[in-house]
Amino acid sequence: MDPRALCFLSCCLLLCVISAETQARGRTPKAQKKRGLKAAGPGEVKPSGAPGGRKPKSDRSQKSLHMKTPLEVATPSPRGSSILTQVLGRGRFQKVGDSLSLRAGEFLELRCWGQVVHWRVPVYLEEEGEGRLRIKHFSQHSRLQLVNSTGADTGEYSCWARRCQDAACTEGEDRQGKTFIFFTDPEELFVPTENYYEVVQLLSHQPALLPCQVTNPLAQVTLHREFPPEEVPVDGTDISFDVKKGFTIHRPRASLAGSLFCLASLGGMRQISTKYMLIYINYPSSSPKPTIQASVTSVQLGENFNVTCTVLGEPEIAVDFIWEYPGQKLGRPPYISKWADVVRRKGQVQQEAGSTLYVEEARAGDAGVYTCRATNLQGTGTATTRVRVTRSPRVSPAPS
Repeated sequence: MDPRALCFLSCCLLLCVISAETQARGRTPKAQKKRGLKAAGPGEVKPSGAPGGRKPKSDRSQKSLHMKTPLEVATPSPRGSSILTQVLGRGRFQKVGDSLSLRAGEFLELRCWGQVVHWRVPVYLEEEGEGRLRIKHFSQHSRLQLVNSTGADTGEYSCWARRCQDAACTEGEDRQGKTFIFFTDPEELFVPTENYYEVVQLLSHQPALLPCQVTNPLAQVTLHREFPPEEVPVDGTDISFDVKKGFTIHRPRASLAGSLFCLASLGGMRQISTKYMLIYINYPSSSPKPTIQASVTSVQLGENFNVTCTVLGEPEIAVDFIWEYPGQKLGRPPYISKWADVVRRKGQVQQEAGSTLYVEEARAGDAGVYTCRATNLQGTGTATTRVRVTRSPRVSPAPS
């Protein structure tokens, strides 16, 4: 081969090798840069001095996820603990205690964890319907929201949930939650009501409640009589006060009857509640147990007889008597007398009340069962007896 041609080919081959090495060096930094971007972790945040100040795409996608489902990603309370929580902010929850105080006007949001949830709120809010109160159910919890709250919203908020599997649902005590919420209002110390006067029955056998609820648990509350004006002593035994309920009269008595009201004091403010008109009713401890007795068990046609029903019980207890008798089918009008006397039996003063049914000139249709029904405020008692009516025996004429 010509030496000049061989030298030309050698130079061309050397130039190709140098060019290839140069291109390889030029691509290496770009590849390393790309690998460096791929290796960045999804949670890594760029320094504030980074160009443009932007975050990686992975961070932007996470932020979008939180914005779409705020508060929905919280873990529900474990079984056995309260299922009711208060939402304080985005992703911030607080277990509610026995009571909670908020200022009137504050926004309230509660969550109750469960698949099938039912709520109970103060009656005032139940009547408003879809106004300021908003309830929405989700697959694993239910949300209650209250906007533009007022002192009238003070009361107990509770929920209970059912565990459901397929179509079967069960209830359990461990799936209940409740709290009493005070919406403090500096201008309303008592929960507002529509009535200026409210009638309360003082039944002798059970406690009575004067529901003067306060909007602020720090208010000092006393009980007063309107006429004559005086404070009613509260000793915690006969009468007690509960900041969530009001005054409870545990042992009603006739001397408490009349017009009473509550007086609340907080700071330099004093306010009176609705006035309560207390009416005392001597309530029986049990329903009457009547006894019945006929003057005769067998009577001849044309003769007179009577049936008496008697009830022995507590003094000053009204008892009503109703009779059922065979003569009603004949159209016989009832002839009845009633009485009530105070008697002493076994060293105790009792009341004996009674009713007597009179039947004149007995007929065959007057034979049968006589029923007495005695009724008081506790119920009705029944007693029965049977009377027979016979024909007069024929008298044979005397022999002449």
